Amino acid sequence: MKRIVLFLATNIAVGVVLSIVLSVLGVGRYLAGSGLNIGGLAVFSVIVGFAGSFISLLLSKTTAMWTTGARVIETPQGADERWIVDTVRRLAEKAGVAMPTVAIYEGAPNAFATGAFRDSALVAVSTGLLQSMTHDEVEAVLGHELSHVANGDMVTLTLIQGTVNTFVVFLSRVVGYVVDRAVFRTERGLGMGYYATVIVCQILFGVAASIIVAWFSRQREFRADAGSATLLGTPRQMIDALRRLGGLEHGALPQAFQAHGIADASEGFMALFASHPPIEARIQALENRRPS
Repeated sequence: MKRIVLFLATNIAVGVVLSIVLSVLGVGRYLAGSGLNIGGLAVFSVIVGFAGSFISLLLSKTTAMWTTGARVIETPQGADERWIVDTVRRLAEKAGVAMPTVAIYEGAPNAFATGAFRDSALVAVSTGLLQSMTHDEVEAVLGHELSHVANGDMVTLTLIQGTVNTFVVFLSRVVGYVVDRAVFRTERGLGMGYYATVIVCQILFGVAASIIVAWFSRQREFRADAGSATLLGTPRQMIDALRRLGGLEHGALPQAFQAHGIADASEGFMALFASHPPIEARIQALENRRPS
């Protein structure tokens, strides 16, 4: 319920902020005088900006299961699966969240958590992760994923994505309208200058928005690492898990769930768009938490 209220409040706040900023800058009066309905555009932008992100969030568990081929552990088969379920249950209790759905999927080392609601999440680990890590290291990874769930990171990232999407939709159309009137001298309706400018601006603003969302995503990874250390009572296991992961070729998740995985291998300029910080930086942050 709290997250639904937060979602609605964010939608309203974004629309209000857009209108206020344009009014303060005097742009709103100019655009209104030229025939552009600012209020209508703000509402349209909020709906378009948030709709895709919100629908993706609601379908995230189903989509994740379908794209990764994950198998839900309903009745544990063997000691390893029983250990995974018991470990997730214990960590979920410590984190103060309901028992998530637990799944395993075939693939190189990776893990992820997703779901629209804090108390009905999905936590999945790959067979490659289970085969290449010790129980202590897997426990740390599970603690990391449960921290994402406890922190409400899936909802938070959806709100951030929806907010920047709204600004991209809104600003690209405002710029397109101004260029169409001032440069192409269109006097009635919308000319080709408007549509061409909107397309270019949405690409440019979209790239900038992706950098912003990726930065927020990297910050939540540091928090989830720290959360795992708190749940386990020591950062040692998470440090060991990250070091192990750094020496492995971890598996790529489907694009829609890349930000929900345990690591991201982007380097150089592309690191600006990475959903995860470098493993070395994550280890350093955990090292700094160690008691003296």
